[in-house]
Amino acid sequence: MPRKTFFSFHYQEDAWRAWNVRNSWVVGKDKESVGFYDASVFEASQKESDNALKNFLRDGLKNTSVTCVLAGQYTASRRWVRYEIVRSVLKGNGLLTVDIHGVKNNSNILGKKGIDPLSEVGVYCSNGQIYFAEIKSGKWVKYEDYTLAIPASDLWFTAPTTLGVTKISDHALRYDYAAQNGRENIPGWIETAAGLAGR
Repeated sequence: MPRKTFFSFHYQEDAWRAWNVRNSWVVGKDKESVGFYDASVFEASQKESDNALKNFLRDGLKNTSVTCVLAGQYTASRRWVRYEIVRSVLKGNGLLTVDIHGVKNNSNILGKKGIDPLSEVGVYCSNGQIYFAEIKSGKWVKYEDYTLAIPASDLWFTAPTTLGVTKISDHALRYDYAAQNGRENIPGWIETAAGLAGR
């Protein structure tokens, strides 16, 4: 059974790099991926309401078991990447970060390594309820795009019991596509992420 993987990335900055990573993973292997849309489709969705775009992204995550965040220099601060991470946690997807700054863009230029996007999103406990948090202006604040409490059973890692934020990155692995031979190794990385989440 193919492992269906959602790829999350900064469209404007890293689409070319992301396509190269995705294509190297798919070609010649019995794998499927989702989350790769023509840029015009994504941009058209952005012109609609926030709720329409959230629905669009939730639909993209359907029937997936792993979310692979392809991280460039600015990915960690992107609102919709964070939303895809949050929805992936809620869905129980395995998560991993793959740095793609070492992949050239369409102008043949390498990028700069960015912050791990999974380190900018986390969970905390307040009055016995678990909520998402995100980094804004260098501080942890309650996540604005999903404000409901999360059942502890929805988490594939130990639920927090204090106000201290548990980063999603504490329970996921991070790789470097260029330095760690991602062309050959990304299928194994994805399977490891699935295993960590019990998928």
